[in-house]
Amino acid sequence: MVYVAQNLSYAIGQATILHNVSVHVKEREFVGLIGPNGSGKSTLLKNMYRMLQPNEGQVFLFGEDMLTKPAKAVAKQLAVVGQETPVLFEFTVRDLVTMGRTPHKRLIERDTPEDRQIVEQSMKQTGIAHLSERHFSSLSGGEKKRVIVARALAQQAQVMVLDEPTNHLDIQHQLQLMDLIRSLPITIMAALHDLNIAATYCDKIYVMKKGEVVAYGTPLEVLTPELLRDVFGVHAEIGIHPITKKPQLFYIPESML
Repeated sequence: MVYVAQNLSYAIGQATILHNVSVHVKEREFVGLIGPNGSGKSTLLKNMYRMLQPNEGQVFLFGEDMLTKPAKAVAKQLAVVGQETPVLFEFTVRDLVTMGRTPHKRLIERDTPEDRQIVEQSMKQTGIAHLSERHFSSLSGGEKKRVIVARALAQQAQVMVLDEPTNHLDIQHQLQLMDLIRSLPITIMAALHDLNIAATYCDKIYVMKKGEVVAYGTPLEVLTPELLRDVFGVHAEIGIHPITKKPQLFYIPESML
């Protein structure tokens, strides 16, 4: 396994947010994390990429304990796209994407032609090359998200973690971004809000409820009417899309039952 969380528990004061959670992600697998608001998705990811320290359990990246591994070594292997990325200074888009090269450089080492080529390619892949000289603070929410993904691409890590990557994006850019992420020859773990997006793009899905994993499997195995009613409190029918051949959810309002 490439990326493993083993028996993670996390609490704030007397409130336990994660209860003995284990996750296993194989090489080049796209694993989705779904669940209602407050289920612990973001907290789990933050524990897995070391923003938070678990009270119990371990996280392994390529077989090594992440909690004891040097930060720069982790950054060469793991890129993170969080929900919010505050930027305190007036950096341009190019400046921010170039920061993705930092783990690969020595202190005050200058950018090389290879670095600049990787940055340009990352901006082109995410459709932000035309924004390269704009200040990050002047961008829309969706544009900012694509800049942060471009920075992660420039990092050239083998594993990428994304927390709600399609937030603030219109449907066209949601699909373009998910197509891009799905095409990358790396291991992906992503918390996703849209269940149809998860069904279309993920190889496997973990379902969380009240800080625990309650289901795991392929989208077809996991996304059942019974689970959606129990975990999300909604009524839905599941079909197979005639073009994608992936599961598709059709929600039914209470008023129409």
